[in-house]
Amino acid sequence: MLDAEFFRRWMTVTAASVDREAERLTALDSPIGDADHGTNLQRGFTAVRAALEKEPPATPGAVLTLSGRLLISSVGGASGPLYGTLLRRTGKALGAATEVSREQLAEALRTGVDAVRQLGGAAPGDKTMIDALVPAADALGDSFAAARAAAEEGAVATTPLRARKGRASYLGERSIGHQDPGATSSALLIAGLADASGPTGAAEAADE
Repeated sequence: MLDAEFFRRWMTVTAASVDREAERLTALDSPIGDADHGTNLQRGFTAVRAALEKEPPATPGAVLTLSGRLLISSVGGASGPLYGTLLRRTGKALGAATEVSREQLAEALRTGVDAVRQLGGAAPGDKTMIDALVPAADALGDSFAAARAAAEEGAVATTPLRARKGRASYLGERSIGHQDPGATSSALLIAGLADASGPTGAAEAADE
């Protein structure tokens, strides 16, 4: 079972990953976006980490709801509302339970992903964060490691796609050949989830 400490660790691990990968995320965003994806997310997850350390929420749902609210208020551009919606809706779907199973998290994450799809109007294949999140949510019912692999594969698979949503869609054919930064950062979020599972995640990865 996954408690609030697990979810705080997930957000903290993700914040560290975004710190490490901020320059790469911005570099990916440069040719097809506003060249600020990494710095924007870095600012947002820094705020999340600080808030969780100062006053840790008591339930998994509260951790994600607070994190989502902070991302909306501190991340510029479209990323803040999209990531904020993802975490807030996932947190609300978990309710007030003090512990949840991986299967319950997978179901809640699907609710969050559906909310992002509704907000942004994106579908799989549109070269957005949805291309990493949908397969990750589907695979999470199997294992944390499977979700990580699915998200990473989904992000890489955006490279040959033509963008149909977001800033990159204005480039038309010129968006082809660039890995989508939103899908890439979404894969970091799911990788953080797998890393937060610790030895369990490592054991699952070894079994696959």
